[in-house]
Amino acid sequence: MQVNISTRHGQLSPASQETITEKVSKLNRLFERITAVEVTIDLEHTEKPEVELRVTAEKTEDFVATDKAESLLAALDSTIHKMEQQLRKHKEKLKAHRGKGQPATDAETNFEG
Repeated sequence: MQVNISTRHGQLSPASQETITEKVSKLNRLFERITAVEVTIDLEHTEKPEVELRVTAEKTEDFVATDKAESLLAALDSTIHKMEQQLRKHKEKLKAHRGKGQPATDAETNFEG
C-alpha cells in the first residue's frame, strides 16, 4: 500500500508525517484490496486544519473522507473513523453479494425417506 501525504499552505514535520503514515496504514487491516492512500492536509486555517483522505482500492471507486477539527491529529482521527465506516460498509456489500446457491425444488422438500 502506497501512502502519499501532501500539504497546502504550510509544512509538516517529519514526525507528524510518520504518525500520519502509521495511522493510515492500519486501514489495510479492514480492506485488503487497498492500493494507495492520499492524505491532503490544508493548513490555511491553522486553528482548524482540514484533512482529506482518498483511498484507492482494486475493482472499486475511490473512497473519500474529509473533516476539520481543533488539532491536526483530531481531524485525522475523525477522518480515519469516517473512512473505516465506508470500508466496512463496502466490505459488507461484497460479502452479501455472493449467491446463496440453488433454491430447493419441490421434490427435495417433499422427500419422506
